[in-house]
Amino acid sequence: MKILGLAGSLRRASYNRALLRAALELAPSDVETETFEALGALPFYDGDLEAAGYPAVVEELRRAIAAADALLITTPEYNDGTSAVLKNALDWASRGPVRLLAGKPVAVLATSPGGNGAQGGIESVVRTLRRTRSDVLDHVIAVPYAAEVFDQELRLADPRVRAEVAGLLAELADRARPMAALAA
Repeated sequence: MKILGLAGSLRRASYNRALLRAALELAPSDVETETFEALGALPFYDGDLEAAGYPAVVEELRRAIAAADALLITTPEYNDGTSAVLKNALDWASRGPVRLLAGKPVAVLATSPGGNGAQGGIESVVRTLRRTRSDVLDHVIAVPYAAEVFDQELRLADPRVRAEVAGLLAELADRARPMAALAA
């Protein structure tokens, strides 16, 4: 079974990228993980580009999503929504004759320096995923006060948060297992 991670923040030292790394490390031992690192290279969704044929980086994203049994998404919050790069990636993935996100198990989590844990970003992503008919877990994780749960090397250090994230990954893997077994 494979879980693909998407981080909605482009900044290498972002807390949400660190949260994604930690989450994928906490995946059950029978789960393979991968991260799609090229969200920033995706062109803005454009129906004319789609009609002319997907750009190579869009094809790469679509192949990665198609090959994954589940998605794990971390999102920052910008002005009560998700990042433009993450929304753009979801727009590209939801288009075309093959609806890659429909039925795909997805878990969403976020962190922020402030007290709301990027709740607006989570709500924005969940709303988009529900519209694409993704199988979105009801269990989401919003981690407030990121500086208090990550150490200086951006490792998730808080044992309570680590346990919650590990539980979310186990739940996502359990949700994806029946579909992964059918595909095998």
